[in-house]
Amino acid sequence: MGLKEDIQKKAKEIEKEIFQVESVSFVPTLSNTKLTFGCKGLEFEATVLYIDMRGSTAILNKHQKRVVAKIHMLYYHAIVKIAKATGGEIRSFNGDSLLVFYQGTTKDSLSTAVKAAMQMKFAIQTLLNDNLKNYTDIDFGIGIDHGKILATKVGIGGTDETKDLIWIGNAVNRATKISDKCQTSYNIGISECIYNNLLDYVKYHEKDNGYFVKQKIDMWSRENLIYNNEYESYYKTNYYWIIE
Repeated sequence: MGLKEDIQKKAKEIEKEIFQVESVSFVPTLSNTKLTFGCKGLEFEATVLYIDMRGSTAILNKHQKRVVAKIHMLYYHAIVKIAKATGGEIRSFNGDSLLVFYQGTTKDSLSTAVKAAMQMKFAIQTLLNDNLKNYTDIDFGIGIDHGKILATKVGIGGTDETKDLIWIGNAVNRATKISDKCQTSYNIGISECIYNNLLDYVKYHEKDNGYFVKQKIDMWSRENLIYNNEYESYYKTNYYWIIE
């Protein structure tokens, strides 16, 4: 069978096949046997943290490739260590961006994801950029949302280089859109749904007003973006969480 015939045959098979979705309580991996190249997918609920490095092209044009590689190594090492330490499931390394899933959509899981984002901000801006002062500062944006996500396998059989998982759902898309809006000091953004369900420890900063009374200060400011051709609110912050 020629290449043209093979592509046309597969297209017809996919078009006719009924897509089967199974609900699961875990974040799927590429090795999961329930995921095949047929019309099958696993749906799960999670809080989505999407992080993306800014200005990578400028960094590449300014420094040798070996220096750029070191910058990326430091960047990803910090993100992955924090994600794993806070219970996140790391998926989809893609150039300068990364997806982290926190299983479930409870107030605890989404608040944990927000705390992790604040720790990532501290790590990058304080720990990493101090080591990179002879090269360049890393700028980045983080977007967070939650909801149902469909994972399905794409590509062809054989080695891992010819296949991968894709992640489909508004939670992933919205987190990406919010991330695009976040940079410089306001690196972290969250959807309105996340904001409305945050636990107090990642929503308010307690400040002593001098009279032995703690004043709660909202760490988040409201902004707007266009998603699915409609305006909707999201919230951003310039706060971080110190890593001891």
